Amino acid sequence: MNEKKTSCLYRLIRWLVRLFSPKFRVEGAENLPDEPCVIVGNHSQMYGPIAGELYTPGKHYIWCAGEMMHRKEVAAYAFQDFWAAKPKRSRWFFRLLSHLIAPLSELIFTSAHTIPVYHDTRLVSTYRESIAKLQEGNSMVIFPEHGIRRNNIVNDFQDKFIDLARFYYKKTGKELSFVPLYLAPRLKTMTYGKPIRFHADAPIAEERKRICTALMEEITAIALSLPEHTVVPYANIPKKQYPKNIPLEVYSHEETAG
Repeated sequence: MNEKKTSCLYRLIRWLVRLFSPKFRVEGAENLPDEPCVIVGNHSQMYGPIAGELYTPGKHYIWCAGEMMHRKEVAAYAFQDFWAAKPKRSRWFFRLLSHLIAPLSELIFTSAHTIPVYHDTRLVSTYRESIAKLQEGNSMVIFPEHGIRRNNIVNDFQDKFIDLARFYYKKTGKELSFVPLYLAPRLKTMTYGKPIRFHADAPIAEERKRICTALMEEITAIALSLPEHTVVPYANIPKKQYPKNIPLEVYSHEETAG
């Protein structure tokens, strides 16, 4: 497939982001297999997609919310996903901001190495494009957290991304590996853990649960192994509420704000 053509404005934005965002140090790169894989990390708000785009070794594409790639859909999605938990007195500002960023969001996410992800019938196109990119030698980078807290390191994962391995196996006869990634913006590190292999002969429901659980546990273990630091959580909460990586706090499927 042809590479995306990028505008001068996008290249300028990418250069500025690289200049002013944290410079992540890659650790555990030896855990990345010598074949296409699925890298699965904690979202860490805006840092996940930025680090994924700029610092992931090798050829790769990032799964991105499809709404962020369509100007008319950006505002509603961005406000709900990023800023709905803001204090009521300031929500008017973030509603306005969500509309203002729409053209820029469309430019950035359609120019970067992204694959749009949908939660309707268009999801078929997500899998189809992802399989094609994997067959071309690209890895996928996915940040599947959602609004249910697992512990102070990571939220629970949405699990349908595991089906990518099922479709890839049907297409190629090869079993994909899923590689856990822990992003620690305050330490400026992105650390890869040991890969987890998809078992094509197991029921897909069991594989979703097994692999997601293993990924979340490994990401948590990586975080706990690092020096004490502030965790940048999935939810866009006030910075004074950001947790530490130690001690470990486990939640009972508690909904987070936002």
